Amino acid sequence: MKLNALRLLRQSLDTADAQFREGQWESIDAVLRGRKLLVVERTGWGKSMVYFLATRLLRERGTGPTLLISPLLSLMRNQLLAAKRLGIRAATINSSNTDEWKEIEKELFADKIDILMISPERLANEEFRDNVLLPVAERIGLFVVDEAHCISDWGHDFRPDYRRIVGVVRALPANLPVLATTATANDRVVHDVATQLGDLQVVRGPLIRESLRLQNIWLPSPVARMAWLAQYLPGLPGSGIVYTLTIRDAEQVVAWLRHRGIAAEVYHSDVADRETLEQRLLDSEVKALVSTVALGMGFDKPDLGFVIHFQRPGSVVHYYQQVGRAGRAVESAYGILMSGYEDDDIVDYFIRSAFPPQAHVDVILDALRDSDDGLSVRGLEERVNLRHGEIEKVLKLLSVETPSPVAKRGSRWHATPVDYSLDTDRIQQLCDLRRAEQRQMQEYMQTGECLMRFLAQALDDPGARACGKCANCVGHELVPTSIDRGLANEAALFLRRSHQPIPFRKRWPPGAFAKYAFSGSIEEALRAEEGRALSLWGDAGWGSVVKAGKYESGRFDDQLVEACEQLVRQWSPRPKPEWIACVPSIRHPDLVPDFSARLAKRLRVPFHPCIRQLRATEPQKTMENSFQQAHNLDGAFEVGKHDLIRRPVLLVDDMVDSGWTFTVLAALLRQAGCTHVFPLALAQATGR
Repeated sequence: MKLNALRLLRQSLDTADAQFREGQWESIDAVLRGRKLLVVERTGWGKSMVYFLATRLLRERGTGPTLLISPLLSLMRNQLLAAKRLGIRAATINSSNTDEWKEIEKELFADKIDILMISPERLANEEFRDNVLLPVAERIGLFVVDEAHCISDWGHDFRPDYRRIVGVVRALPANLPVLATTATANDRVVHDVATQLGDLQVVRGPLIRESLRLQNIWLPSPVARMAWLAQYLPGLPGSGIVYTLTIRDAEQVVAWLRHRGIAAEVYHSDVADRETLEQRLLDSEVKALVSTVALGMGFDKPDLGFVIHFQRPGSVVHYYQQVGRAGRAVESAYGILMSGYEDDDIVDYFIRSAFPPQAHVDVILDALRDSDDGLSVRGLEERVNLRHGEIEKVLKLLSVETPSPVAKRGSRWHATPVDYSLDTDRIQQLCDLRRAEQRQMQEYMQTGECLMRFLAQALDDPGARACGKCANCVGHELVPTSIDRGLANEAALFLRRSHQPIPFRKRWPPGAFAKYAFSGSIEEALRAEEGRALSLWGDAGWGSVVKAGKYESGRFDDQLVEACEQLVRQWSPRPKPEWIACVPSIRHPDLVPDFSARLAKRLRVPFHPCIRQLRATEPQKTMENSFQQAHNLDGAFEVGKHDLIRRPVLLVDDMVDSGWTFTVLAALLRQAGCTHVFPLALAQATGR
């Protein structure tokens, strides 16, 4: 059996003298003997080879297919390719291939699929459980949970849908082999996963990565880090990944690198064709993929030359998991961790928003209890002032509880008779743990000891030792940290010229405008044109100047007037705006009109404060979803008459977030006869 497995290994790797790594065959053999196993091995060790070879050998014995729970689409795509090399017929059912589901199900029932990969979210789908999972449950040959640390809420990447896996395992035959794998689990997580999945045998190997050369760089300003990337990224070996903590930073960094002539692409959860971007990186067609954590677990490019962090991750396990993408099959690769002033604020936000507060749970349950027919997520948006994503997060959390206080029938959610409240003590424990992990990363940035040993010890690796290759071990910088002053100035100017488009909206939220009677599609005769925002709120360009003007001095600096003049002249909207109006505010009656009047003077056009606010509205920043944001403005404004009303106008505000204020006022101006409305904001606020 082992010789057959070795033959298949060499076939997969296309290497005639390939050998099993320590623990690989032993893990495969344990699975073949029907054991329940948790394999904790470093990235690149070959955990996927264990379940692929086990699947192939089990299928040769005549067993049923393997069911693999895998958390990321990028991971599934890599696994599909690896399975094909072994002659394994693999398929996946996920959100990106809905048109293939029926054919895949047909082949599964005909026993023509060796391994079916699904995301944990599929387990939440009642139709999938009833029509796909239950009919094949009795003949599954192997059950695999990849990235098993996600099962544990003590882990670094807990996903509520992973809780459903425990129920699935308990419903499967007792003698069914179960394999769980992860590269990032300390002792606490290992114990939790083993307990939940049922007395797993643990196989654990060393985490030291021989090829990685680690270095930490403290550069407090984002401008300095952008300059560093432009200066030193081209000299690093091969292609690699630059990680950022937010989508906004990923987009800014990639725009800057492209500006400097560096081949870079952006990768995050909102990017449509991520598979193409992954392939471009695999083919080394880009120098760097600038990414959020969306590109993480399981992505495998053996010759990845570097992983750079633009900001410090929130935990050692996050960092190890990401930096471990580099250097899997090369002698030397770089892991550069940069850190700045904003890191703690971003990580603090992630910790605070990880769990919904009891108040959010209560308002959603109250809304469901008050509805006889249940409510969709859109229906809940009309009843509760919570973001779409927050509503979905609460419902997901509640749906995996046992017993659950909610049930889903079709697209509607219903309250059940279960009396429920959050386990606040547990949540506090977890938040305290996250803050301890944050402090550990702060210590890692400042440590003088071996960086690889620090990481290994933090992950409870009993074989932790000095690597002899990191900047601390060799006693000097691996990559210089000095920054060219000219590049830093150019990066600062780039940020100040990085104007953001303000897209126009196309549909009114149903039922939001009883007074204005807006509904359905926003007809072209009422639409705003595409607008511009001078900056991103609080960024290292103009965003910080905007923030200071609004909340510190109470008046926007003349620099912003000059910058907006330059923006408008560079933008050159057509037809050219012939006057300026502004968004009024009862709370700050002079702030935006004062700025608009000064801008009008510089642009040599009239300023007419013709829009009047009829009633006080809640601050738009407190309105959490589209319905609430739009409904908050219903009947709040009117447009007065004046001589220029039928001419193109520049409509000015200090902030734009959802865009509904601009959308409503543009419609009112168009109704009054204005031919074109061009929104202009000092800053774009974004929760991304």
